[in-house]
Amino acid sequence: MRELNLLVVEGNLEGENKNFKDAGIQTHTESLKESIAYYHKKINYEILNPSGEENFNKIITKLDSFDGLVWGGSSLNIYNDTPEIRRQIYFMKECFNRVKNILAICWGMQVAVTAAGGAIKKSKNGAHIGIAKCIQINDAGLKHPIYKGKKKIFNTPAFNFDEIDTVPNGSTLLASNPINKVQGIIFEVRKSKVWGIQYHPEITYDKMIHLINFRKERLINFRKVFNNEQDINNQIKNIEKENKVTDKHSRMREIKNWLEFINEN
Repeated sequence: MRELNLLVVEGNLEGENKNFKDAGIQTHTESLKESIAYYHKKINYEILNPSGEENFNKIITKLDSFDGLVWGGSSLNIYNDTPEIRRQIYFMKECFNRVKNILAICWGMQVAVTAAGGAIKKSKNGAHIGIAKCIQINDAGLKHPIYKGKKKIFNTPAFNFDEIDTVPNGSTLLASNPINKVQGIIFEVRKSKVWGIQYHPEITYDKMIHLINFRKERLINFRKVFNNEQDINNQIKNIEKENKVTDKHSRMREIKNWLEFINEN
């Protein structure tokens, strides 16, 4: 593969990343870089947190220089409409004007969909906590390079409470599961080809378990997706079983396929 220039966008606020580091958990940017490095060593990176970094305007001026952009996860909910969230949406719109290839993961997909005129809402069928099961690739997805070599039905690391309610104009649905109709989607906006996925091929199940333990009180008392710690422990055991049978290559296939695509285009 040729040398690539990639922009990695951090979706979490700095306070959340500090909490991650204090708890010994990789930031989402660190997870992305580690996963990308598994398939491609010749990468020139720029890292941006558009919610507050001082180099925000500097990065905007050089967007044309990137072969691709990867936008990862966040603990934010886009419908809360804070200044930090609005700043991220604004930056995504700027990227549409000048970045050819965008891989939008979970929160990144929700930002991209919103910036392209779609809408996000709280998932009516529940949340994914550490794992999404029975994602099924449809006929369009089976023909698209993002799912080259992927099993038609698969489980994957995931952590989300929200879902796409309205897709951008011209979107193509690629994959769904019983909780989220939109698990995989593609659309084009101005210069950008956006590949969007609601789950996390770049995050290990081990990290998901750490995140669940890190967010234990929030999951019980604020998110109310578990009744008590025993429910959480049962979910962790469920994820540990999946981890034993999951192949790293098949888990990260979407990352590999996107890198190959931008290398060739």
